[in-house]
Amino acid sequence: MAPSGRGCAVCYNRRAVKNKIHPKWYPEAKVSCACGSTFTTGSTLPTISVEICSACHPLFTGQQKFIDTAGRVDKFNQRVALADKKKAEAKARKQKKDADEAAAAAV
Repeated sequence: MAPSGRGCAVCYNRRAVKNKIHPKWYPEAKVSCACGSTFTTGSTLPTISVEICSACHPLFTGQQKFIDTAGRVDKFNQRVALADKKKAEAKARKQKKDADEAAAAAV
């Protein structure tokens, strides 16, 4: 036994690390970006596709570029336009209802 009271490192690792529970490791996993650059890294997946990488990200390139993932800005603008349309319809319904009530009260 070692003076620390834990035993030797070989014995510790033999008991602590379990067999057959870890995913398969691919040391040469291919990463491809939407901009066209590719590189290799270690991963549990053999191939990885990413939308943005260090070759095209504004933080690394120093150029300002707006990154609109999955058209989020367009989706937001559509929701705003739909909300404005519904507000206008509700206002028109309220005005029509008020006019009908005023006409009924005048009779």
